[in-house]
Amino acid sequence: MKLFSTWAKAASQAILAASICAVAPVSNAQEDYPSKPIRIVVPFSPGGSSDIQGRLIADYLGKLYGKSVVVENRPGAGGHIGGRLVSDSGADGYTLLLGSIGLHATYGVYPALNYKPGEDLKPITIVAQMPHVVVATPSLPANTLAELTALAKAKPDSIYFGSAGVGSSVHMIGELYKMESGAPITHIPYKGSSAALNDLMGEQIHLLFENIPTVISYVQTGKLKALAITGDKRAPQLPDVPTAKEAGLPGLEVMSFTTLVASKDVPDALVEKINKDLQKVYANPEFRKGLENLGMTPVGNSPSEARAYINKEKARWDKVINTAKITVGS
Repeated sequence: MKLFSTWAKAASQAILAASICAVAPVSNAQEDYPSKPIRIVVPFSPGGSSDIQGRLIADYLGKLYGKSVVVENRPGAGGHIGGRLVSDSGADGYTLLLGSIGLHATYGVYPALNYKPGEDLKPITIVAQMPHVVVATPSLPANTLAELTALAKAKPDSIYFGSAGVGSSVHMIGELYKMESGAPITHIPYKGSSAALNDLMGEQIHLLFENIPTVISYVQTGKLKALAITGDKRAPQLPDVPTAKEAGLPGLEVMSFTTLVASKDVPDALVEKINKDLQKVYANPEFRKGLENLGMTPVGNSPSEARAYINKEKARWDKVINTAKITVGS
């Protein structure tokens, strides 16, 4: 019995020692983070709202860390080329993703994705929320949502709206408008908002349901006209533009969101550390002002809060996808 007790004690000590050795490298890695440059993958082309936010975060996070934080644009497949890249990036946390509604809540439009965004991407925080603005070419004979709906019904499938890709927020809010209004407009997907905006400016398409930062300068200079804001209140940058509810379409009251996420392989403790560091960034009034000047509401919540919010949004947009039977190619 004594021999067994001695053996058991020795075995327990060996297991404890092994556990300490296994945990120590991870702990040290978190304490040393970051010891090399970080990249933030923006899964859309340069110039869009996600790109602007990614570069703002990179700037302030780089200053905080005293390390290089670079933005890498990887557009395509509604953001999922970049999403897959980050999901496979490993456990060190040096490759992060500026996520979007398309990456987290509307990927159901892709029935055959080669990864699982809901499982393979780990939220660090919700970066910001923002309303969209319905913008049209000046030549379109509609100046309100009601006029747009009447025009679309009078000339079915003659009005085209662009988007940053199938399943993007710019696409899905357009689909929500179609559902709520019954307006038969046609979707044209692009590889990013900047490409869609170029064709809108060239009058190859008629509408965008776009983030405010991407189009605000064009609205302010009269190169585009704004019909409505999708938020619950008017945007300070566009005070004369009514909300969708004010324009008679309360079902179009909706906000999109962006995230900062990591691969599922990144340890929770490191995700918490990055989140804690981001809280210092969010405490900087200039950073928050930078987001607000772009028409965004800063969030900066915890990883668990971010996960709960994403799950809620996923359920909401699944209903739209299923009702409208939206899949890639639609």
